[in-house]
Amino acid sequence: MNPPTLSSSILDTIGHTPLVALDRFARNAHGRILAKLEYFNPGFSKKDRIAQCIIETAEQDGSLIPGQTVVELTSGNTGTGLAIVCAVRGYPFVAVMSRGNSPERARMMRALGAEVVLVEQAPGSPVGQVSGEDLSRVEAAAVRLTQERRAFRADQFGNRANSKAHAEGTAREIIEQCGGAVDAFCNFVGTGGTLAGCAQTFKSWRPGFPCYAVEPASAAVLAGTSVTRSNHRIQGGGYARPHLDLLPPELVDGFITVTDDEAIACARRLAQEEGIFGGFSGGANAAAALKLLKTELAGKTIVILICDTGLKYLSTDLWE
Repeated sequence: MNPPTLSSSILDTIGHTPLVALDRFARNAHGRILAKLEYFNPGFSKKDRIAQCIIETAEQDGSLIPGQTVVELTSGNTGTGLAIVCAVRGYPFVAVMSRGNSPERARMMRALGAEVVLVEQAPGSPVGQVSGEDLSRVEAAAVRLTQERRAFRADQFGNRANSKAHAEGTAREIIEQCGGAVDAFCNFVGTGGTLAGCAQTFKSWRPGFPCYAVEPASAAVLAGTSVTRSNHRIQGGGYARPHLDLLPPELVDGFITVTDDEAIACARRLAQEEGIFGGFSGGANAAAALKLLKTELAGKTIVILICDTGLKYLSTDLWE
C-alpha cells in the first residue's frame, strides 16, 4: 500500500472511492454485484464530484467570478458538495431545499457555512416524500434568489459538468478498479447526470455495454408509465420528470422499477450483511441489480453506486 500523501485541501480527497464486492448480499443471486461507495467522499455522497466539476468549469469559462454568490436547488447532497467546494474556493453559497427532505442535510450544509432556504411542500405532500411538484416550488425559489443575488446558478439538472464529472471520474475509476470485469450498470435517476456520464464512458470503452435507469415503481415516467404516486419515499430522485436534459434516451438500454419497500429492505440488508451504511437510493440500486440478475444478465457482474450515507436519514423511517 502506498503511504498517504499530503492534500492541499479537502477538495483533493474527492473521488477515488472504494469499489466493493457485495458477495454476502448477493449470495443467493446468479451473478455478482459490485458497489462503488460514494459516501467515502468528504460530503458523504457522489454529488461532491459534480459540485467540484461545476465550480471549476465555471471558473475556467468565466461564468463564475471571484466572490460571487452560488445558488442551487438541492435535496441536500449537491448542496453539501457545493458548500464544501464554495467554502474552500471562497464563494458564498445558498442552498434551496424542500422541507420534505431529511433535516440532517440542512444542518450539515449550515455547519459548512451555507445559507439554507427551506421551501414549503405542496399541499398534501408528506414530509420525507418529495414530489415533482415540490421540486418545482424549490426551482421557482432558486430562480428568484439567483436573480435577487445576481448569483451563479449551479444548475445541476442542466449543467453538462454534472455528467462530465461521472464520465471522467466515476466510470473510469470503476473500470480500473475491477480490471474491466464488469458487464452492466444501473442507477437510480435524479438529474440523470450519473447515468449519462457513466454510460458515455462505459459505452466508449465497450460498445453495447448495457446501462439501466432505476425509477420508483409508482413514478416511472422515463419508462413511459403513468404516475400513480409521486410522493414515494426514495429521496434524491424519481421526480417524475418525463425529460431530463442530461440524459439522452439512446444511453439507456432499459428501465428497472423498485418499490419503496424493496429499496428500504435492501438498504437495511446492506448495512446488516455487508456493513455498508447507505441511503434510500443505494438500496434502490441494490434492489435493481438483484432484479437484473434474474434477466438475460444472469451470471454477469453488475456495478452500482451507494450514492450517500445512511447518516443523512437517521430521522427517517429508513432506520426505524
